[in-house]
Amino acid sequence: MRVVDQQAGSYTEFEAFVAGAAGRLLHVAVLLTGEPEAARRLLAGALARTYANWRRLRADDPYDYTRQELCTAFARTGWRHHGGAGVLARLSPPERLVLVLRLYEGVAEEVTAAQLGMPVERVRVLCNRAVAALRSREAA
Repeated sequence: MRVVDQQAGSYTEFEAFVAGAAGRLLHVAVLLTGEPEAARRLLAGALARTYANWRRLRADDPYDYTRQELCTAFARTGWRHHGGAGVLARLSPPERLVLVLRLYEGVAEEVTAAQLGMPVERVRVLCNRAVAALRSREAA
């Protein structure tokens, strides 16, 4: 009986997390993919992986873990979402990923580099290139 109670509690906690964070995470996914349906699929996979590891994550920040899962999934499949709609459509998948993490989510360069497995300088270059591309579009 105790195992069932713990599982029910875990599910309730996860449900509360999803209720609070899903909107923002979906927005991140839409910014990355440029396609609402693809964003929902990407987020569903990230949330499924979060739930699978929920017991371990409760002491940590589940939002960061889920965002990292979302970004990792996008990094693996970003070429499928190249283009799309929106302001970020002109950016390459790595540029989108870095720009969303750095500017929209406010993740530090060092943390972004560690999460994406790239040098800090590469993150800086991608971010600067993405911002320059967006600014040149505004000027045109």
